[in-house]
Amino acid sequence: MKKQLLYCGIYSVLLYVGMNIWIPQLYEGYSITDQTVSELSAIGTPTRMLWVVWGVVYSVLAIAFAVGVLQSALGDRRIRLIGFFLLAYGIVSLFWPFAPMHQREALAQGYSSMSDTMHLTLASVTVVLMLFAIGFGTARFGKQFRNYSILTIVVLSVFGMLTAMDAPKVQANLATPNTGIWERINIGVFLAWQIALTFILNKRINQDNE
Repeated sequence: MKKQLLYCGIYSVLLYVGMNIWIPQLYEGYSITDQTVSELSAIGTPTRMLWVVWGVVYSVLAIAFAVGVLQSALGDRRIRLIGFFLLAYGIVSLFWPFAPMHQREALAQGYSSMSDTMHLTLASVTVVLMLFAIGFGTARFGKQFRNYSILTIVVLSVFGMLTAMDAPKVQANLATPNTGIWERINIGVFLAWQIALTFILNKRINQDNE
């Protein structure tokens, strides 16, 4: 059961990648390189409900993965903390459908609402939870994984800042070249770290069973 829950981490990654390949094709005029992921679920977009439905499935898989990490802790406090932060990340993800952003055009015309504020808050909380989960991973699984986790944090920080710098342009309905790439790199390195953690914990389980 622990292994199956851990594999949910990989399933969630595959689902998220599939969502980013398939759903943008259903939104005429959407640019995967120049627009944010959140714009796929913005109020009034043709892809909003589709992204929300599959986003909930992703969140459930992320929560299942976190439970698998917690069950794999076996009394190890640091692994348990990683699991708690991943669980919080999964739970927070369930709130995204209730906090959609408005489309760029609407934001530029002053149609911002509490929903947009909540959206930005959830984004900030999500990044913090990612960083804490990865941060505790740097101190637990040896030098190689520690260096990999530190590199992941560096990439998250750099491309997170690049994405954040474009936020005012999104609200003003200005061009944001490459912001979609920056954000997807951010998400991608976290998902890759999640897969690496899955394999490490599975290896640990196998060693404990021998």
